[in-house]
Amino acid sequence: MNKRTCTALATVVAATFALGATGCSGGKKSADGAKNPVAAHEGAVIGGTPQKGGTLTVLSNQDFTHLDPARNWVMSDMDFGTRLLYRTLVTYKAEPGAKGGQLAPDLATDLGTPSNDARTWTFHLKQGVTYEDGSPVTAQDVKYNVERSFSPDLPGGADYAARYLAGAEGYRGPAEGKHLDSVKTPDDRTIVFELRKSFAEFPYATVMPTFAPVPQARDKGPQYDNRPFSSGPYKIDSYDRNKKLVLVRNDKWDPKTDEVRKAYPDKLVVLMGLKANQIDDRMIASQGADASTVPWYALRPESAAKVLPDAKVRERLLAESQNCTDMVQMHTGRAPFDDVKVRRAVQYALDRDAVLTASGGPAFNDPSTAYMPATLFGGKQPDTLKVPAAGDVEKAKQLLKEAGKPDGFSTKLTVSSGDKGRAEAIQQSLAKAGIKVTIETVDPSAFYATIGDTKNRTDMVYTGWCPDYPSGSTFLPFVFDGRFIKDKGNSGNHSLFRDEATMKRMDEIAAMTDTEQAAQAWQQLDGEILAKAPTVPVLVRRWPLVLGTNIAGAYGHTSFGGQLDYATVGLKDPSKSQG
Repeated sequence: MNKRTCTALATVVAATFALGATGCSGGKKSADGAKNPVAAHEGAVIGGTPQKGGTLTVLSNQDFTHLDPARNWVMSDMDFGTRLLYRTLVTYKAEPGAKGGQLAPDLATDLGTPSNDARTWTFHLKQGVTYEDGSPVTAQDVKYNVERSFSPDLPGGADYAARYLAGAEGYRGPAEGKHLDSVKTPDDRTIVFELRKSFAEFPYATVMPTFAPVPQARDKGPQYDNRPFSSGPYKIDSYDRNKKLVLVRNDKWDPKTDEVRKAYPDKLVVLMGLKANQIDDRMIASQGADASTVPWYALRPESAAKVLPDAKVRERLLAESQNCTDMVQMHTGRAPFDDVKVRRAVQYALDRDAVLTASGGPAFNDPSTAYMPATLFGGKQPDTLKVPAAGDVEKAKQLLKEAGKPDGFSTKLTVSSGDKGRAEAIQQSLAKAGIKVTIETVDPSAFYATIGDTKNRTDMVYTGWCPDYPSGSTFLPFVFDGRFIKDKGNSGNHSLFRDEATMKRMDEIAAMTDTEQAAQAWQQLDGEILAKAPTVPVLVRRWPLVLGTNIAGAYGHTSFGGQLDYATVGLKDPSKSQG
């Protein structure tokens, strides 16, 4: 799935992290043998068990990309939407560490029943699941949201339905009364999906917001983004875009039907448009009402010097790996990036060490030598190309000369405004090889819409991808399969890579019934695509969050990129909260 690139950046001196390591125990060791101070709470819960009640406040420097479940495919937004506002057929367990990657039934009674060689999947809905007005959630409502996810005016959402449902080619949603024959609802509590090919991992796909219910009578097209109709433990009380979102309890939610969500706070208030540095300072100080507050986005690298040396603040620090790969993606359909030698020149010119330093250094990041994250390689990424982490400028210049560009060339790079520091590190390293980069920054809330406009975007973008679940099938096809590129709302494949041999191999791997064989094949294909250089893998980040002193039940969820699991977080003492 898409990952939001959001933290503001600056060069951070190594001394910051040396100070932070003093007196810290339990952290993982880095490559040089030093303990990583930010890994101390990995897989752990901070604050003990919450008490029911009070107001949890969330501080954010920007709005959500989407809350409409047909469009919600950004890591943190998915966490927020599916844990608080709407339920999906299947969800992830509310557990820290590796257990957070395990599935649990949600709307459905179980994880689905396959038949017809896993080309048919049947789910039965639980009894007693209702919306915020008390009306029952039906199988037809789930079918309707799956169908509306195909609508051209609702771009940006997960496209598992488009990739796997039989007869989905050319379908454009239910607006004109057209429906998918491959999604059947024989009764109100049964939904059957007919797939165009075997897909043993289909239950993982039904974790996506695409498989949340939307009653047709409540659908307002693009405006539904402002007020999704709740099937979860909270409902929207008010939403002033870019300013404030208030959630209150949905008293029609029945916890007896929900084994995942705990719904501890009475209210959640998201304050938006704040300055990132002010959020960091407020969270570190944790004074007054801020003691009952959490940050939406990751701690800025510049703030590390205020956190890591202070043992009391470190006790409130979460920093799970995002399990996502940041990449520089090049438009392979346009000159000069239609030439593999030019793309390989970028691979060699890029100084990943400099970008890592601009991202907060080795305490907050790991350099990436492959596309898929280490979890999909059994714990360690391979280094098939052996490109030095600091780059090889002379090799880059040689490749440019072979491509007929001995003097280099000029290009533009689009980044989220929070990634400007990373972009500047990229700009400086490519300049050494004669590649002159102009940086274009975009507000994060509009970032994916901007780079998803394939006709009007720049030739380079900096973004990332996260596996939706532990399988290469959720990474490489979404980033490199050219058959699903869209003119608008394009997602994942921002290099616009269309390579017949790669797509043929993807189909062959997808047809494998031996999961171990398939995993090895995805790993091999990763290196083969890397040699064709449609994108350059840069780094894998952690998601550092400093929490208020009154916060309890908090952990970074591994399946949501290290973001706080909103299914379980609450307050130690609700009476101390405000709002």
